[in-house]
Amino acid sequence: MILYFTGTGNSEYVAKRIAKETGEIALNLFDKIKDSDYGQIQSEMPWIIVAPAYAWRIPRILEKWLDKTVLAGSKDVYFVMTCGENVGNARKYLKALCDRKGMNYLGCFEIEMPNNYIAMFPTPTREQAIEIIDKAEAEIERMIHVIKSRQKCSEPKITFKDKLYSGIENDVFYSLLVRAKKFYATDDCISCGLCEKVCPLSNVKIENGRPRWGTNCTHCMACICRCPKEAIEYGKKSKGMPRYVCPKKETEIKQK
Repeated sequence: MILYFTGTGNSEYVAKRIAKETGEIALNLFDKIKDSDYGQIQSEMPWIIVAPAYAWRIPRILEKWLDKTVLAGSKDVYFVMTCGENVGNARKYLKALCDRKGMNYLGCFEIEMPNNYIAMFPTPTREQAIEIIDKAEAEIERMIHVIKSRQKCSEPKITFKDKLYSGIENDVFYSLLVRAKKFYATDDCISCGLCEKVCPLSNVKIENGRPRWGTNCTHCMACICRCPKEAIEYGKKSKGMPRYVCPKKETEIKQK
């Protein structure tokens, strides 16, 4: 079974890409995370967990959900991380997670996808994004071959920088940068409520027709990037930047 978490669609695209070629079910964890649903899930096939890299590790809200949820049946787990460049030393923490759960870590694939982190970095245009995704297809194909063959994933040598990125920098990211106070809605807001619906932590509430952000944020960028009127900004960082939502959908994935 494929379990995935996504903010703006990259991990969903990769998860459904895997599902298309393996015949496995792809389950979006959004509702389970939002509802704090830790009910047992069963699969006799290896688990495939697909998620974005947040500061060179899987999102902490996903790690918390995985820690609390019983994954019954198969003990084998593959991880797939979509990222802007690399996943640093994320594998160390994924192995530790598997050890805590008594599961067999089969490796972590990293798939370079378009960057959505509009709070800090430039986001691509639609054309640039499609080019990046098309370039990733060869690695996606290789990954699917390994998974279908039930092989372990080969993993790169970890550098000192990788250790810093997934260790100290990840801690700094969450302690200092992951805040919602810079989000605000402009006068272009039409009170559609989509930002409230797409927040996995119920951190956005519509009050008097306008969104208000609380203190529980994971910086998934779903609210700002999925707004149909681009009426949400993040301080001055996001002004003038393209909003990013994965431009490729399941219907565009050709059956091999």
